[in-house]
Amino acid sequence: MNVFEKFLASSPIFKNRDVLRHSYTPENLPHRGEQIEQLAILLSPALKGGLPSNIFIYGKTGTGKTATVKFVTNQLIEFSKKLSSNVSVHYINCEIIDTAYRVLASIAKGLGKNIPMTGWPTDQVYEEVCKTIDESNTKLIIVLDEIDKLAKKAEEALYSLTRINSDLKKAKVSLIGITNNLKFKSFLDARVISALSEEELVFPPYNAEQLEDILRQRAELAFNKDVIEDGVIELCAAIAAQEHGDARKALDLLRVSAEIAEREGANKVKVEHVKMAIKKIEADYVAETVKTLPIHTKILLYGMILLSENQDKFTTGEIYLIYRKLCSKISITPLTQRRISDLISELDMLGIVNSVVISKGRYGRTREVNIEADLSSIKTVLDEDYRLKELKNYENELKRLVKLLV
Repeated sequence: MNVFEKFLASSPIFKNRDVLRHSYTPENLPHRGEQIEQLAILLSPALKGGLPSNIFIYGKTGTGKTATVKFVTNQLIEFSKKLSSNVSVHYINCEIIDTAYRVLASIAKGLGKNIPMTGWPTDQVYEEVCKTIDESNTKLIIVLDEIDKLAKKAEEALYSLTRINSDLKKAKVSLIGITNNLKFKSFLDARVISALSEEELVFPPYNAEQLEDILRQRAELAFNKDVIEDGVIELCAAIAAQEHGDARKALDLLRVSAEIAEREGANKVKVEHVKMAIKKIEADYVAETVKTLPIHTKILLYGMILLSENQDKFTTGEIYLIYRKLCSKISITPLTQRRISDLISELDMLGIVNSVVISKGRYGRTREVNIEADLSSIKTVLDEDYRLKELKNYENELKRLVKLLV
């Protein structure tokens, strides 16, 4: 018997599991009609020979920003062909393409011009991109998803794109920036802000009822008939609603619940499978997040784990003291206490730690921190980092230091 035969012989739950993935763009988007209408109005000048305004789109993770933009721009391209309007859209995920060179090379490639991903001066790439866009004689809409990632690493790329129309003769370029960072513009140069933020759209979080509608719509496409038990969709929606109305979280929860049921050979997805999926997703999220953290943040977490062995909560002063000690052991120059405070805030935003500012009366204020995420998941990832393995040699010494702090 072939090793895969038993999996195919089991009662199928999924009809099309890809429908539950983030990359899928549905034919209609429940509860985003107003945002679709607003975005369509802003982009409609492209169909009349005009130039749409640059657009900023804000909203927390999982509020349908990217799906809405892809839905509207797909319809824009489709309708432009009927009108014989030369409109094109180029989508860039700035979490992946995060340098000025790579952004420009990606645009050129989208228009059929191959530029090597390294090797040319950025000015030469910019000139080549301008030439390619002009030769296409198109109204080009560039979508910059996770635009805050690009702004942090390569603000010059944004500046180049905001001034590109002055270097074009035939074609024109509009920008759509998507971000979940509501304070994003505070990081930008004033010149970029004035050119970039002409129109703004804000996407509110979904509530539990809206998430239920989204899940039911996807479930019809994703699953075979009568495989979802009563209460499963409602529970997935309720949990995601508590997480700031995150539709991605709801879809992931439903998909993973079904995958667990499938692996068990169950005929239906039950509430018990959702509870198992919650634990799995939490562990996977923590592991993937910690893997991508910078080395200083990992050292910080390593110190917090040592502190947590003796107490549930610890102050930023205690964290900084153990952090500096850890840095000295692996020959890394420590950051300032203010920068460490910023890193703790970032960990708080990611849901890995919880920090609360408390008053110490005449001694001022401090921040109390405790680890919220699964400790075992964090430890596993940190132990895999070769740069931190040397700390194992000093574990007893570090534990004695922690006891002195306590």
